Amino acid sequence: MNFHEILTGQRALFSSQKTKNLNFRKMYLEKLKTVITDHQNLLCEAIYSDFGKSEFDTFTTEISFVLKDIDYYLKNLKRLAGPKKVWTNLVNQFASSKIYTEPLGCTLVIGAWNYPYQLSLSPVVASLAAGNTCILKPSEVAEHSMKAMAKIINENFPKDYLHVVEGGVEETTELLKLKFDKIFFTGSPRVGKIVYEAAAKHLTPVTLELGGKSPAIVTSHADFEVAAKRIVWGKFLNAGQTCVAPDYILVDEKVKESFLDAMTQYLKKFSYTADAKHYTRIINTRNFERLTRLIDPEKVYHGGNSDAAIRYIEPTLLHNISWDDTVMQEEIFGPILPVLTFQNFNEALLRISEQEKPLAAYLFSGNAEEKELFTQKISFGGGCINDVMMHLSNDHLPFGGVGNSGMGNYHGKYGFEAFSHQKSVLDRATWGEPNLKYPPYTDEKLNWIKRLM
Repeated sequence: MNFHEILTGQRALFSSQKTKNLNFRKMYLEKLKTVITDHQNLLCEAIYSDFGKSEFDTFTTEISFVLKDIDYYLKNLKRLAGPKKVWTNLVNQFASSKIYTEPLGCTLVIGAWNYPYQLSLSPVVASLAAGNTCILKPSEVAEHSMKAMAKIINENFPKDYLHVVEGGVEETTELLKLKFDKIFFTGSPRVGKIVYEAAAKHLTPVTLELGGKSPAIVTSHADFEVAAKRIVWGKFLNAGQTCVAPDYILVDEKVKESFLDAMTQYLKKFSYTADAKHYTRIINTRNFERLTRLIDPEKVYHGGNSDAAIRYIEPTLLHNISWDDTVMQEEIFGPILPVLTFQNFNEALLRISEQEKPLAAYLFSGNAEEKELFTQKISFGGGCINDVMMHLSNDHLPFGGVGNSGMGNYHGKYGFEAFSHQKSVLDRATWGEPNLKYPPYTDEKLNWIKRLM
């Protein structure tokens, strides 16, 4: 496939100004919504073939997010795209000042395998809403999901507007050689650096949605039942293959046993057995083997069983864990949850802040001072107090990382802005201007300028 030819066609369409038209954008957003809705069965079958994700989870964690994004932009597009009038300072009187939002141009979205629809199509929706053209390269790891997206999009959209490229590392490498106006990547920090380096050669702006070891802190002031229930749900959703899932727990040493017991009860109640239809499989053998190597049998508190034939790993709690253990040296990205303890809350925060900045962080506490210290002392992409992962569901909150966990953000208006340029325009009257800024310069003029500025 000639990627340069596809991009040339998209650049020609963008140059025609058609994609800037709001009715044009709405037409294709509505069409994308229809295409996704009409092909839900195909999408569900494909993702089940990849790693056994249930229809319930596919809708709630994948398709519903994309449809919600489309509805948001259909409702708010006129407001988001319209010029914003801002204050004009005294020096520039008499004039009006406005910010015009314009699309960047031709965009590339590189999706991730763990939520192949949400993490591929949500950025695409934001790009199209902002008035761009788009090439989507889904992850080849979730091969059936990639092929399903290619089928429903490439059969229903002109390739000079929106096109899905199938393939793996070779195809992604070729795409990254081209000059795009924006690249949006979701994946690991290691690959993010490769994307960033390729984009820098063309001075292409990037949004990098990466990952990291996201902590969940449980203090003695927490509601243990609520904390256990919500952490178990969030951690083992998608078999832990979630970039914002709690990667490890820091629990107050005084309440460790009570909390571990509560966690165990919910693990049993939610029944994550090998034949459970609501429990996702590990994506492939390579990841299955990587994860099973992280389980130290001597430190298993609950779980630890696995079945390579069906890529099943039982939700596993590890205790008596130290910061030096192997499981603490990399993002787990699977159904293994190490539990560490702390004696002093401030020391726990300090230890977290000494690590790479995580994509998410969570605190379970009813203490106002602990909440304040948590939000002030730790840098992280986004998070929750007394819950996990649910900040993603609020369109009014930006989603993105910081430092090693990413740069830039999206969702709602932030997604629109990620694919847009804010253009400043000062429209000034041709009358009423004093001669202060023009030569010859005098002390009197300088004094007036000092007063005005």
